[in-house]
Amino acid sequence: PMHPAQPAPPVGAAMTAPMRPLQATGCRLEPLVAAHAPELFLALSDPAIYQFEGEPPPSLERLADGLRRRESRRTRDGRSILDWAVRTPDGELAGYVQATLHASGEAYVSYELASRFWRRCIGSAAVACMLEELRSVHGIVRFVAVLKAGNFRSLGLLRKLGFTPGTADDAAAAGAEADELVLARP
Repeated sequence: PMHPAQPAPPVGAAMTAPMRPLQATGCRLEPLVAAHAPELFLALSDPAIYQFEGEPPPSLERLADGLRRRESRRTRDGRSILDWAVRTPDGELAGYVQATLHASGEAYVSYELASRFWRRCIGSAAVACMLEELRSVHGIVRFVAVLKAGNFRSLGLLRKLGFTPGTADDAAAAGAEADELVLARP
């Protein structure tokens, strides 16, 4: 992260703080909005992303509709969901990073980047920048990620950022399936 460190607010104190653009080493994070849909659709149409799970968006229109709904930054059950588009220094949209914030001070984090941006430190820089923003501005004290056990790329990225195996309680709370890992970071 490129912004100065500041003391963390009390847990949950800033759960509704406004989103802002963020600058990381090697990329910029922009609050994700429906206007990003055409570029994001191209990035998310990369079949390599879905080697372990998921599938590409079915259409540009469905992606734009989903992004438009998420601009409220709330889930259906009232939690905050924050997501940023990840843009490279040359202006290309590489993918996105996302966090679902819980009143307990935990955030579930996820990310997707097109394969041509893998192994360039963009993903780890973007996720690290998001984690710092969540800690310093939104009062998050613990981060959790759920991934398929075979997803060695994500496992490497999360380990690089200090995530370690979560507890059995973490797995239960996340609804982790038998073929999934739950990693956590204070």
